[in-house]
Amino acid sequence: MKRYFVALTLLVTGFSAGSFFAGSWSHGQPQAKPPLPRELTSYRDVVKPLLPAVVFIETYARNRTDRLGLGSGFFIDSSGVIVTNHHVVEGAERATIHLHDGRKLTAKNMRSDRRTDLAVILLDVKDAKFPVLPFGDSDAMEIGDRVLAVGAPFGLAGSVTHGIISGKARSGLHLSMYEDFLQTDAAINPGNSGGPLVNLEGKVIGINAAIKSKSGGFQGVGLATSSNLAKGIVQALRTTGVVKRGYLGAHVRELDTDSAIRLKTAGVVIVEVFDQTPASKAGLKAGDIVTHVSGKAAKNADVLQRIIATAPVNQAVDVDLLRGNQPMRVTVVIEEQPASYGIGDGRKGQSN
Repeated sequence: MKRYFVALTLLVTGFSAGSFFAGSWSHGQPQAKPPLPRELTSYRDVVKPLLPAVVFIETYARNRTDRLGLGSGFFIDSSGVIVTNHHVVEGAERATIHLHDGRKLTAKNMRSDRRTDLAVILLDVKDAKFPVLPFGDSDAMEIGDRVLAVGAPFGLAGSVTHGIISGKARSGLHLSMYEDFLQTDAAINPGNSGGPLVNLEGKVIGINAAIKSKSGGFQGVGLATSSNLAKGIVQALRTTGVVKRGYLGAHVRELDTDSAIRLKTAGVVIVEVFDQTPASKAGLKAGDIVTHVSGKAAKNADVLQRIIATAPVNQAVDVDLLRGNQPMRVTVVIEEQPASYGIGDGRKGQSN
């Protein structure tokens, strides 16, 4: 039996080899292999226009020469508007911006949003024409798509790493209040924070923000805030310096799997409605299961929170819900979040 198996293996191998050589040398000439597409052999054509628009950032506290922190960023407007992370500029009085061409500029106008860990830096440079990177559509990215991370890991400015999108819509990681992360295996290390994650069209589809690691160094799990979450925040910061968000005024929890299967819907359960809030004024009640807001599916508490936060303030939205297994539609006028919203709430679940 063993001899038969060996003979069969050699026969198959010999047949395959014979086929290969016969095919390769047909008509007396070796067949040339088709050239690989450039994108499979090099990212140079994507990288070259990226590097001039990416900056290395060093931050300093008031009246101190010791460096407070470091990070990365990128220009989104030729006048000198830079996007980075809140935690890069947090507590800083000024920042030194290192450009790709070797110039150093000082910035003091820094505006940030801790709830999404995003920030903008506004440079005051006359007749400036900085190279910029456009935002892409993060929702259009799919798992397996190739991406590049650009920044200054450990202060090494102009570093580029490559990988793929490993996951989408990561949330519930407690890194910030509003989370919508793209996960990537492109190497991200300390100093990369605030730098762009780009697709092969050279468009920013994420802002590198964090890593999941037991060692403190990169272990294959990088997280970038999605561009579609960032766009509105960045626009608000650069124009007014303030991000206005709506709120509902209810404490919610996830709908358990058994209930979701039985009701044949995803949704979020209202646990408590707070007094004098948009939810209470609209007549929402504990036990209501919210399924849609303005036609958008409230798949979980994080999604509901983002929908409500980005809804126009002082305008009405339709909330579809189940009350006692009966479908209902309630109109809620969304109000602006109080300044203390989301601070010091240690209860299990989430407030919306």
